[in-house]
Amino acid sequence: MNSSQNQVNASKSVSRRTLLTMAGATGIAMMVPELAHAQKAGTLKLGFISPRTGPLSSFGECDGYIIDLVRKALAPGITISGKTYAVEILDRDTQSDPARASQLAKALINDDKIDLMLTTSTPETVNPVSDACEAAGMPCLATEMPWESWYYGRGAKPGQPSPFKWTYLFSFGAGNFLKSYLSQWAAIPTNKKVAALLANDADGNAIRSTMLPALAKAGYTIVDGGRYEDGTTDFSAQIQKFKSENCEILMGFPIPADFATFFRQAAQQGLARKLKIVQIAKTGLFASNIEVLGPLGFNISAAAFWHKAFPYKSALTGLSGTQLADGYEKASGKQWSQQLGPSMSVFDAGVVVLKSSTNPQNKAAVAKAISTLQTTTMMGKIDFTRGPVPNVSPTFMVGAQWVKAPAGSKFKLDYVVTENIEDPSVPVARKPVPYNA
Repeated sequence: MNSSQNQVNASKSVSRRTLLTMAGATGIAMMVPELAHAQKAGTLKLGFISPRTGPLSSFGECDGYIIDLVRKALAPGITISGKTYAVEILDRDTQSDPARASQLAKALINDDKIDLMLTTSTPETVNPVSDACEAAGMPCLATEMPWESWYYGRGAKPGQPSPFKWTYLFSFGAGNFLKSYLSQWAAIPTNKKVAALLANDADGNAIRSTMLPALAKAGYTIVDGGRYEDGTTDFSAQIQKFKSENCEILMGFPIPADFATFFRQAAQQGLARKLKIVQIAKTGLFASNIEVLGPLGFNISAAAFWHKAFPYKSALTGLSGTQLADGYEKASGKQWSQQLGPSMSVFDAGVVVLKSSTNPQNKAAVAKAISTLQTTTMMGKIDFTRGPVPNVSPTFMVGAQWVKAPAGSKFKLDYVVTENIEDPSVPVARKPVPYNA
């Protein structure tokens, strides 16, 4: 064979190889165009930090279930400005430790290179995560803690410009508690003397400076038990003070272990039977924290930041509140938790933010998208353009009460809506009853 013929054969061989390679690539692209597109656009990484173990674990108890639902919903990726991105959720457990929350946030930012941080549940989690994001220039969307504890607790000053550029919170505040509490308390005759059980922590100090004066202005006499430290084991001084002042209303924002200790001692020392209203935030939110009290837990009141009766759906999953709660009970065997709503809502809102940013891998574009976010989640409307302060979008609350479950129920307690002054679209199940009914 002459050299000319060799060149021809070589040319044909190259052409065949090139053709086969091109055909293979084209075939793959034709078979899975979404995958090819997603690979081209890249992967968006969402960090999610919450307390799933430790003293605050009741807040994160349902988060694994929510994350599974969100991962399934986002499995095909999300399309933004004509590009389809794969989405990866990197979830982390703070173990209820604020220092660990900060460390986890820094690792997600610096090592995992996330595109957006999501976080929820109490100042002990949300504040350190938000601070780490603010320092690093990482857009952060948070929920489920009093906004005053987040905004002022992190150094913002009333009447001054916001010091925050990257971090945002949609959640309730002291004003929401006030409206719900006053609405519930008006239904039960008392001497209007309020025993205030408030710790020396972000929640306690924020409520002490904002809500107690407002309650006094509304005609209630406040008996402040003083700033106790989390982990206190002897509440005798507070109990005796509340008894000597003949308080008929107990109001507090304690962590679960502290309230269990306090209230058992209050029962032993004769305070509990004198109370006509027991209004407990934080600990009073979850069935697991009320069940440990036994019969002492019946008729404890709370203000609910979410209830399965809320008439709003998840945009990501299409689930209603009742469907979400029922699905959780079936999957876990545990009673539904009001934390289901905020945890789902922060993912719903986070995806809206990424889509509206037009460039989800540009941190400044994502932060700007949060600052102008207007959407509806399972917690209701979110609107960062209207305050009450910069970087905060207020949500609403309804009054609720833990009552003995009806015969035949597989759970010991039922969590019923007792007032809806902030959103009449939430159905009221019954009027509140006195604690010692």
